[in-house]
Amino acid sequence: MSENLWVEKYRPKKLSDVVDQEEVIKRLEMFVKERNMPHCLFVGPPGTGKTTAALCLINEIFGDSVKENTLEMNASDERGIKIIQDRVKEFARSVSLGNIPFKVMILDEADNMTTDAQEALRRTMELYSGSSRFILIGNYSSKIIEPIQSRCAIFRFGSIPEKSFEQRLAFIAKSEGKEADEDALRLIYDFAQGDLRKGINILQAAAALGPKVGVKEVRDVVGELEAGGAAEALKLAISGDFLKSRSRMKEWMASQGLSGLDAARQIHDSLIRMQMGEELKAKILEALGELEFRIIEGGDDEIQMDAFLAKISGLVWNKKETGDGPRLGLEPRKSAPQADVLPLHHRGQEYA
Repeated sequence: MSENLWVEKYRPKKLSDVVDQEEVIKRLEMFVKERNMPHCLFVGPPGTGKTTAALCLINEIFGDSVKENTLEMNASDERGIKIIQDRVKEFARSVSLGNIPFKVMILDEADNMTTDAQEALRRTMELYSGSSRFILIGNYSSKIIEPIQSRCAIFRFGSIPEKSFEQRLAFIAKSEGKEADEDALRLIYDFAQGDLRKGINILQAAAALGPKVGVKEVRDVVGELEAGGAAEALKLAISGDFLKSRSRMKEWMASQGLSGLDAARQIHDSLIRMQMGEELKAKILEALGELEFRIIEGGDDEIQMDAFLAKISGLVWNKKETGDGPRLGLEPRKSAPQADVLPLHHRGQEYA
């Protein structure tokens, strides 16, 4: 077996080889045809081909002179304003080599840049738009400031569909002389959740265990995820026992090595399968969506998970206080004070 990382070995070299993303690729191929391009913003989940598409684009535009005319940086490693003022600005104002009148800078994980750095980048994009183009890559467009978004053509990458995902893994396994079971490929997809890079890494690790990649080899690599922990914590929260629910969730996340986002996805899967009233499930899904959003925006995993469980427990507390059914994120509704009303058969006696 080759010692190279399969992710790099089988990274597409041409836009036409990129897995799925047909609409995005069609638009990028127009740039190649015109030998020109605007500033671009590539956004979408991890492992969907954003960086690969950017590299294919500049390779096809520049050809042999691609190294002299491009600069690739990971903005999460160098995310401050100084790197924009120094390295990026210096590259942007330098003259391009060859027949293409501009140079291209790829900023990966641009959504992790500080606001000050993004403001400095915006000014650089304005000043050197004649000699430079920028390709910004990130998971969330909401973390890129609006002035930059308005200066870019935005390309949204979707998760790789299961069929395309498994076909790509099967191709790689066959190219490496490995036999891969369909069930094993399906299991890899379940673990990777459409992240092709993660899927290829799992496949390579499983293939190292023997000539055949089966379900056992995949489970040996990724471990057996105890999904029941999410359901147990949810049931405790729904019963109104917040402290036990919090304790079980922390124990489960620590034992499985899960981040807040990983846990949120497992909670979602467990919640969909659980039997409960439609209204209650809808309210919990609403709270789960808020949990995911807050974590993505930079909230602390533990604090946000505690807040989520507290809201679920609050459904039961509100119901007990009001008898009004589940209410999420609202103060318990207090009944209006009732005046003492005599039964009808006493009223005549009272006023006789």
